[in-house]
Amino acid sequence: MGSLRIGHGYDVHQLVEGRPLVLGGVHIPYNLGLLGHSDADVLAHALSDAILGAARAGDIGKLFPDTDAAYKDADSLVLLASVMQHVRSLGFELVDADCTLACEQPKLSPHRYQMRANLARAMGVSLEQVGVKATTTEQLGWEGQGLGIGAWAVCLLEKR
Repeated sequence: MGSLRIGHGYDVHQLVEGRPLVLGGVHIPYNLGLLGHSDADVLAHALSDAILGAARAGDIGKLFPDTDAAYKDADSLVLLASVMQHVRSLGFELVDADCTLACEQPKLSPHRYQMRANLARAMGVSLEQVGVKATTTEQLGWEGQGLGIGAWAVCLLEKR
């Protein structure tokens, strides 16, 4: 067995009018969307950072700076696929990943399976290797006040 590495990622984006809400590559019907340079998919961003952290390969801001016009409105699943390609080039493979989204509205449970499928496909791994959960914050904090959505991700990589 090769060496195992864990990684943790966190991302948050503000909810605003006039933007689509994209989480795990799923376009979710809602009157607000996430503000960001790319499509602002907090779930894909947190998972990308977890993977990069486990490989000790920086973060998504380093790989895809928001000062680069090439990433304006970028599809974060494409960025996630690029992250996986990068860590594979370093000799790592994903063993498992688990993610949590925090927001009051909209309800995300109906979209969890598709989020998992999209993330797994982007990374070139099995659906069973990717978990996605959603929680509310019981109306506490900025998530509970509907100001934004936060995402946390952990992953386990194995060095081949």
